[in-house]
Amino acid sequence: MADLPVPENPARPDLPASPEGPMSPEHSEPPGRPEPPEHEATRPSRSAPPLDLAALAAEVWSLVAGDAARSAAPDGATGAVPPRRLLGIAGAPGAGKSTLARVLVAAVRERYGAGSAAYLPLDGFHLSNAQLRRLGLTDRKGSEPSFDVWGYAALLDRVLREGRREIYVPDYDRTLHEPVAARHLVPPSARLVITEGNYLACDAPGWRAARASLVEVWYLETADAVREHRLLERQLAGGRDVEQARAWVAGNDQPNGEQIKESRRRCDRVLVPLDMDMFSWRD
Repeated sequence: MADLPVPENPARPDLPASPEGPMSPEHSEPPGRPEPPEHEATRPSRSAPPLDLAALAAEVWSLVAGDAARSAAPDGATGAVPPRRLLGIAGAPGAGKSTLARVLVAAVRERYGAGSAAYLPLDGFHLSNAQLRRLGLTDRKGSEPSFDVWGYAALLDRVLREGRREIYVPDYDRTLHEPVAARHLVPPSARLVITEGNYLACDAPGWRAARASLVEVWYLETADAVREHRLLERQLAGGRDVEQARAWVAGNDQPNGEQIKESRRRCDRVLVPLDMDMFSWRD
């Protein structure tokens, strides 16, 4: 993992600057589907350390552990709601963000308690298909303007500041191809919330407001060939044929990915998954 300089982060003034469920099992490929990239050919440089999920889980928990300790009264009683921290995971489409976020949430829960962490995906703030048609963005679904960024920023702010009530979180349904309400829950006990999405480090109105609620943003960097295969699989699973899937990835996902790569330098940390098998092919 490599640290990168970033602008000052209002959510973490002490900084110098600022799971779609279980991993998918192996599955057979119907005729005509693209072959997965050669494992060794797409593997990042061996100079990058492998991702240690247990160590990452301990590290993300350290973002809140010190705050919780300082908030406790000397006799162990806690008068106020302990502070809550939000960690963001950014990256280009198909990088494995949702898988990593869910795995980290599960690891934190296993080690620190079932209600200690929660998951909050940006994808729940996709605009509906009706709104995309109204805005002329049907063919650019997943692009930066196709999200309700101000709604996302408002929910992050609420999650950061409101610790006594359950907070319901929307998600995106790849079967319905629509956002759905209240699929996830942030319980009052959650001291850590991990959110993930393409544009978390985007330097634009709305996205900067969302970033202000995040203690850190980590960038998940995955080889382009691996991402492209996952994206093609995603479109095939969504009902497109091979030609349509390739056209969608080339005309939509790839330009979105190039824009997102520009935000890498504004992230606090870059994670490189050395072992591509640690993530499912379906992000």
